[in-house]
Amino acid sequence: MSFSRLKTIVFGVLASVGFAIGAAAGAQANTQASIPFANHGGIYDWRANGTHGIWVQAANRDWYYGTFMNSCIGLDRAINIGFVTEPTGDFDRWSSIIVPHEFIRCHLSSFERSGEPPERGGSVVG
Repeated sequence: MSFSRLKTIVFGVLASVGFAIGAAAGAQANTQASIPFANHGGIYDWRANGTHGIWVQAANRDWYYGTFMNSCIGLDRAINIGFVTEPTGDFDRWSSIIVPHEFIRCHLSSFERSGEPPERGGSVVG
């Protein structure tokens, strides 16, 4: 086998591996969701999951679940919160919430489609 042929085979294998890794990363990124027009009535309801995460219901009644980068102190006792959207008005994994009486801004680390949360008062630590 010539060096030129070997080089072509190695390049083909490396390109395939790179494509597979890129496709896997793209598939993972596609699981992230967003609620469009969240700054104009796009959010209908929300429920805290203790201080670990939050379920958010869009105006079309679909549920989403967001996890926080850190514990969101006071979220489990909050009556209302503020949703900080992206400049586009979307609420997604780059967004955050504000817990008013704690003066804390909680940043999301993920935001995905979800099933309906448990009844109020229950929390699922994930």
